[in-house]
Amino acid sequence: MKTKTKATFASAAIHGGKGKKDQYGSHTSPIYQTSTFVFDDVESGAKAFRHEEGGASHVYSRLGNPTVEELERAICTLETYALDNPEAYTGMAFGSGMAAITTGILSMAKGGHVIAQNDLYGCTSQFLKEEAPGMGISVSFVDTSDLFLVEMELKKHPHSKMIYLESIANPTLKISDIRAIAQLAESHGALLMVDNTFATPYHIQPLELGADIVVHSTTKYLGGHGTVIGGVMIARKELFEEAETHLFRKNLGGIAGPMDAWLTTHGIKTLPVRMKQHNENAMQVARWLEDHPKIDHVFYPGLESHPQHKLASSMMKNGFGGMISFELKGGFDAGVALMNKVKLCTLAVSLGAVDSLIQHPASMTHSIVDEDIKKAAGITDGLVRLSVGIEGVEDIISDLEQAMEIQD
Repeated sequence: MKTKTKATFASAAIHGGKGKKDQYGSHTSPIYQTSTFVFDDVESGAKAFRHEEGGASHVYSRLGNPTVEELERAICTLETYALDNPEAYTGMAFGSGMAAITTGILSMAKGGHVIAQNDLYGCTSQFLKEEAPGMGISVSFVDTSDLFLVEMELKKHPHSKMIYLESIANPTLKISDIRAIAQLAESHGALLMVDNTFATPYHIQPLELGADIVVHSTTKYLGGHGTVIGGVMIARKELFEEAETHLFRKNLGGIAGPMDAWLTTHGIKTLPVRMKQHNENAMQVARWLEDHPKIDHVFYPGLESHPQHKLASSMMKNGFGGMISFELKGGFDAGVALMNKVKLCTLAVSLGAVDSLIQHPASMTHSIVDEDIKKAAGITDGLVRLSVGIEGVEDIISDLEQAMEIQD
């Protein structure tokens, strides 16, 4: 029998973040719920502040915390799972997904141009459109699912510092060719930053496809239970050092808290088993929606009708995820009516929890997004986003069915 040299992804999810045993031999890693740390002597404290060898390992929880570091190791293990040199990468945890996204953009695209996907999470789009320019970063938006348009935008902005996209777009579920865009970015000296929240490393590992930076809202699938707010960023160690990203996190105060980090670490341990059920349920729900007379179109990468189904099949491992968007024939009013009639599905703006969450972008998450950007991205008045949970799939379908029947 051949000896395995690498743990499976499922085992890595459970064991990947573990550090040294604590002094009592606790099976579950403890929560270091402390704001500051005690020095052995003045010299160890002084060396720690100067980042010299022999200094104290921890100083202050805004700078670093053992519980937070375990989370960083856990996610880094999964995002670098397929790489030959995972030790070259490191993670950085934040108090929210937006803290991770904005810190990454501000530190790694400082004073430069960002080419951004035109259908992004509402707050990311708002930050890039309204706030980043005032911080010295120019931004242009493009449909990154069209490689020709990406290449034309790079020619228009040849000194761009970054291309920013989502592995699965929120809320349109468009898929971009990460490998091809990574090659385009490299040829123009730009970095590729990918928000992998929708896909999770269970389905897509952007670093394997050539991306330079991966971010997540750990609030979603990685935490998995709707109990935390958090974010994480994974990149090569030297990239963080060159951009001084740690200083941005320290001085902007965006680090994750130990309790949220501890809860998220435990969520990650069940990520593979949860995602398997999310996948199975979402595929059945998507096929049911596709046959419903009140639905104009269903957007799910696993459906043959999805414009990038072949691309998704080539990039995604273990299925197509738990996120579905669909277009109601009745437009804005039908979307609002559906939101008000569901019973099992939870009306909420988050996603990735064990229960099914439903929302109407036009009246909720993307109501803050510039109208021209929404129109170009295809975020219409009748679009509904559904995060399919791990309940009995027949119950999810039954709830959607009764809610759409009541609309009459």
